[in-house]
Amino acid sequence: MKRIGIISDTHAYWDDKYEYYFDSCDEIWHAGDIGSVEVAERLAAFRPFRAVCGNCDGGDLRLMYREVNRFKCEDVDVLIKHIGGYPGNYDPSIRSTLFANPPQLFITGHSHILRVKYDKTLGLLHINPGAAGQQGWQKDRTLVRLTIDGKTFKDLEVISLGDK
Repeated sequence: MKRIGIISDTHAYWDDKYEYYFDSCDEIWHAGDIGSVEVAERLAAFRPFRAVCGNCDGGDLRLMYREVNRFKCEDVDVLIKHIGGYPGNYDPSIRSTLFANPPQLFITGHSHILRVKYDKTLGLLHINPGAAGQQGWQKDRTLVRLTIDGKTFKDLEVISLGDK
C-alpha cells in the first residue's frame, strides 16, 4: 500500500504546506510546470519524487524529467503527462497511446483545473490536481492525495491550499 501526493503547476513557487500535506505520503508525483530546479530538489529531498516536465519548464528541468513518465505503483499502471487533456477530450499528443494501451491511472496538469474523473471507455482514473502555485488564473490552489493498495484506489482527498 502506498500513499501518494499529487501536485502540478507550482511554477517555481514553494509553499511549506506542500510538506505539511504530503507528510503522510510515501511518494510525491508532480505533473509538470515545476518552474525551478529548487522546487523539484526540495520535493525530492522530502519524499521519493517522480515528475514530468511541463511546457513552461526550462532546459535544466527538461534534462531532469521526461515529457511522459509511465511506471508501476503497486499493481497499477500509471502514466503522467503535463498536457494530456481529460476523458472525452484527450490531447492529440497522447491520445493514440491512451487508446492503444491505456494505463489504470492517468495524471495530467497544465489546465489549472482540478478534475478527478473515471473514464469508463478506457477503464482509467484521470486526475488533474489543479495548480499549487501562484501563477495562473485559478483562485484556489489545490493538491490531491491518494492511496494505491494493489490495484485499488482509495482515500482520495482534494486539498485546498487557499487563495493565491
